[in-house]
Amino acid sequence: MLGLPRGGVPVAYEVARALDVPLDVFLVRKLGAPGHEELAMGAIATGGIRVINEQVRSMLRIPDDALARVAAREQEELERRERVYRGDAAAPELRGRTVIVVDDGLATGSTMRAAAQALRVLEPRWLVVAVPVAAPETCDEVRDIVDDVVCVQTPERFQAVGLWYDDFSQTSDDEVRALLREQRSHEGAA
Repeated sequence: MLGLPRGGVPVAYEVARALDVPLDVFLVRKLGAPGHEELAMGAIATGGIRVINEQVRSMLRIPDDALARVAAREQEELERRERVYRGDAAAPELRGRTVIVVDDGLATGSTMRAAAQALRVLEPRWLVVAVPVAAPETCDEVRDIVDDVVCVQTPERFQAVGLWYDDFSQTSDDEVRALLREQRSHEGAA
């Protein structure tokens, strides 16, 4: 079970506990469009993967230099989070295993597409995306790049992930570390 930090980790934690499977993180960062940071013009992931949403980029006329600045800033944050969440621990071996990657939801799907591309390089046997809520069309698009998709809710009037949560407050680095630590101690006790 891999959670996409930060918001996907609390969801992945609950799923990992329910399925009694190991939990880890997979680092991916949305590339927010300048002036519209919540709108993904793409994403980057561990392993040097970069996915660009050319439709968004074209619509907003985002030049190469602006994209490069955003990508560089997000790469620094991706590397910082890798150190904070994993420390000296190695990433889990995924080759030949079933991998479930979880996020808090799918809006444009850019971050999940980047994660899926990066994870494919690691050769899992079966790659599953699981989210509690998604835009119907995004859920369908992601279905084309992984082996299975679980979208619990796909409301027609989706608008944004946060609208489908009672509490969509920002998950902190400390919360992510605590959930990972708690799940690892549970795994060790089992």
